[in-house]
Amino acid sequence: MAPVQTVLVLGGTAEARALAAELTERGVHVVSSLAGRVANPRLPVGEVRVGGFGGPDGFARYLTENRVGVVVDATHPFAQRIGNSAVHGAAVARIPLLRLARRGWTAGEGDDWHWVGSLEEAATKATQLGERIFLTSGRQGLSAFAGCTGQWFLARCVDPPEPPLPPKIEILLDRGPYDVPGELRLLDEHCIDVLVTKDSGGTMTAAKLVAARMRGIPVVVVRRPARPVTEIVEDVTAAADWVSARLAR
Repeated sequence: MAPVQTVLVLGGTAEARALAAELTERGVHVVSSLAGRVANPRLPVGEVRVGGFGGPDGFARYLTENRVGVVVDATHPFAQRIGNSAVHGAAVARIPLLRLARRGWTAGEGDDWHWVGSLEEAATKATQLGERIFLTSGRQGLSAFAGCTGQWFLARCVDPPEPPLPPKIEILLDRGPYDVPGELRLLDEHCIDVLVTKDSGGTMTAAKLVAARMRGIPVVVVRRPARPVTEIVEDVTAAADWVSARLAR
């Protein structure tokens, strides 16, 4: 009887949790890996590990030592470091790797979007567009706005951010999913005139974009970082089918 192979899902996203559930239902042994940057993360079904791997070489060692047969990178679109380590480490260990990546957002009729390449560029653009800025780009990038002394900021994060921060800022601790009525209330109550976000994609946090369109508020959108080329799907079922096919070989 052949030894049981493990599927390693690099997670922390809704898609990663859905994939872990789907594969577990199919009888696959899944280990979900979380970075450990959120204090109380939503946990997937099955086995979970928390923490880094020690770069590409450490990732390759983990794959070999733990009989990993397939890797699925279902991390956040901006989790560039682990994405790079996964591609290079899987290549060294000769383990097939799939990227499960949600589709990015696309501006529609009535949207006033301003695309930038970094949070530093977002800070420059946002302060040109308004005075009361809603930051939904995550707690780790708030330092890019620390030098903005003339504007007021509302920053929504899952966990409390660490300094440096803008001098005039209110922190809202919350996590999605969000709905349009709630986002409209938030924009109105705080007199927001600019929204800053990363191109995270998906539906859990897209309501803010609809609300901004309805209020005529400009949106500064940070483009996704480049990732190494690998096989990629956008659908959880397609990812589960890909994994099942690889394990059957």
